[in-house]
Amino acid sequence: MQAIGFKKSLAIKEEKSFEEFELPIPSPGSKDLLIKIKAIAVNPVDYKIRQNSAKDTELAEPKIIGWDAVGTVEAIGQDVELFKIGDEVFYAGDITRPGCNATYQVVDERIVAHKPTSLSATEAASMPLTSLTAWELLFDRMNITKEKDAGKTLLIIGGAGGVGSIATQIAKQVAGLKVVCTASRKETSDWCLKMGADAVANHLDLVSECEKAGFIAFDYIVDFVNLNHYWDDMVTLIKPQGHIGSITGSDKPIALNKLKNKSVSFSWEFMYTRPMFCTDDMIQQHRILKNIAELLDDKKIIPTTNTVLNGFTAENLKLAHEMLESGTAIGKIVISF
Repeated sequence: MQAIGFKKSLAIKEEKSFEEFELPIPSPGSKDLLIKIKAIAVNPVDYKIRQNSAKDTELAEPKIIGWDAVGTVEAIGQDVELFKIGDEVFYAGDITRPGCNATYQVVDERIVAHKPTSLSATEAASMPLTSLTAWELLFDRMNITKEKDAGKTLLIIGGAGGVGSIATQIAKQVAGLKVVCTASRKETSDWCLKMGADAVANHLDLVSECEKAGFIAFDYIVDFVNLNHYWDDMVTLIKPQGHIGSITGSDKPIALNKLKNKSVSFSWEFMYTRPMFCTDDMIQQHRILKNIAELLDDKKIIPTTNTVLNGFTAENLKLAHEMLESGTAIGKIVISF
């Protein structure tokens, strides 16, 4: 099979930052699907892993990354129960296994769902990783429900990115929240409004911009950009007994003590936790993706694909990574095979 990967972490403009390789087609394990891939999407986690996996050494074998794909089931393991050969599927995969930057991939069936029938491969490829991340953060980590939270307020820091784009939609459609997104450019602000945001606040002066939009404080705040940078703003803007969530990690300690007087809760979200640790509820990712597919097919949410690059080549992967690393990408970047 054709695969595109790297043996050393290099700047994206370097010739060997991505190379094409011929590798054996993998065999599915007992709960695995062998999938022939039709389209993939790129995410910030891709370039972060590319930049850091082989900084000081050259790998003996190429590292294949990528965690968003659509394809067709070509073979199944002996214990597979949810799928059959020929099914069209979409998934985000498992960070501990080879990724989807290849023409074939094996993935555990418990983190896969049938592709939305109404979407093209390029539309569907934009959805798995970001949908899982947003859904897990809002509903599994922060325990938001429509029954108790409809009408409450949510601030999304980074509304025009991949996760922010789908988080806006599911927060409104599934939980009935009122959503404010941060953005600083006209094109990103327009995108946030297209995704359904009730208002947009410029993150360059976040607290005063939220106040101008009529929002003094929020029941919930989620960070998809930089936890350290926005921490004090979030502490100011969160309501007493509110909840803050983040996916971005932190390069220095977070001052959680600043949340004490307001009795505010804080949650991390890492989409790969369930497959990485084979948690007892790993199949929840199959269920989440099934819910997302139904919402897409019912037109309650829309795909977040904004850029499509035609052709599975090293040059297109380099271009996609370069676009993401610029920090100006809007929505999702997809590569069609």
